[in-house]
Amino acid sequence: MLLSAASGAADAFVFLRVGQVFAGVMTGNLVLLGASAAGAGEDGVALRVVTALAGYGCGVAWGAVAGERTWWRLPVMLLAEVVLLAAGAVLWACGAITSDGESLGLLVLMALAMGIQGRVRATPTNYFTGTLTSLVGRLARGALRRGDGWVVGRLVSVVAGAAVAALAVRLWPAAGAVPAAALAAAALLVEATGRRAVPAREGP
Repeated sequence: MLLSAASGAADAFVFLRVGQVFAGVMTGNLVLLGASAAGAGEDGVALRVVTALAGYGCGVAWGAVAGERTWWRLPVMLLAEVVLLAAGAVLWACGAITSDGESLGLLVLMALAMGIQGRVRATPTNYFTGTLTSLVGRLARGALRRGDGWVVGRLVSVVAGAAVAALAVRLWPAAGAVPAAALAAAALLVEATGRRAVPAREGP
């Protein structure tokens, strides 16, 4: 749920401040790319979409490789995400993003982080169309599962994360990218704490 909230916060910040595209919702970016190809939308949106797609793809690729090769992949992947989001938050807060090129660099950081997050767990935490479709389908058939409360929780979390980031952008613009980094850091803390709490297995 914390990662879902971080995803909502990252996408809201990027959409509102970096250029009307998304850091993690690639379906929305593909739609924006198609609209741009037809001559609709803002100037430069196609470049921003391609940048986000490339950054996200690189994050997914790294996450896939790291996930296959290391038993400690979850903490490392989460740490990488937190570092990227925190770097973006610091750059934004310091006023270092002043040009279109620097905005693209910030977009790369955020999209890389979301790509990595997309590989952290099998349960989606930064794309929700399939999640919502499955939940509504089970609801319509009266076949809700025991874990569907967590599904609803993830959907609520992404909305809450986006709302927090949007409020930060409005009330304290320099801190607009902080919620995404803070929420991802909280998820890392929960993961690390949970691992320490698991007792070691006894030998045969």
